[in-house]
Amino acid sequence: MPQTRTIPKAPGAGKTGGQPREPLTRDRIIEAAVRLMDAEGLEAVTMRRLGRELGVEAMSLYNHVADKEDILSGVVEAVMAEFEFSDQGGDEWAEQGRAAARAWRQLLKRHPNVITLMSEQREPVTSLRALRPMEHAIGILRASGLPDQEAVKAFRAFGGYIQGFVLAEVANMFGGQEVQVRPEEVQATVPVGELPNLAATLPFLFHCDFDDAFEYGLDLMVRGVEAKVAAESRRA
Repeated sequence: MPQTRTIPKAPGAGKTGGQPREPLTRDRIIEAAVRLMDAEGLEAVTMRRLGRELGVEAMSLYNHVADKEDILSGVVEAVMAEFEFSDQGGDEWAEQGRAAARAWRQLLKRHPNVITLMSEQREPVTSLRALRPMEHAIGILRASGLPDQEAVKAFRAFGGYIQGFVLAEVANMFGGQEVQVRPEEVQATVPVGELPNLAATLPFLFHCDFDDAFEYGLDLMVRGVEAKVAAESRRA
């Protein structure tokens, strides 16, 4: 269960009497849904809870959104619109790719629950502002020299790596600064005869620097694309 935290109220929420209330809009509803998702998880994003956060009756939300699915689609769009484009790397596709991957990782770390939300979406994303990061990433991979079909395969491979890495990073099973169990305590419980590889590498698992680990995996993937393009060039 996600830990419940107090989230900041939307501007104007709960105002009564003669105080003016900020008009309810679709954008305000989506913004409140993103805040709620980040603070308490997807289960907390309900029409009734959103109404309470915004200081209105839940039925009032239906004047601006179709239903909860509409809100969740808006959440995905709003999160993807936060992607920070960078001109880092100039004309070098590899450095542009690294910058884009880092930006995507940071965005997902701010909103890790959106990974689950995107996996449950029934309809493809069609909003222009939500599709711009995809346009940017595929453009970088096409610039590497990959043919279009392989650029899409690479796009999915990079996306899967980044999303999976963030999920592991947030779960924090091993590594990071927030692990409360000392590695020697776990190591004492690991049967070396049964799990020799885990026993040998356990100290490195616990003393993992996530930034360094991410860059290591990212470098492997970039080098893989470079090797693939070079091999195709030799065959041609």
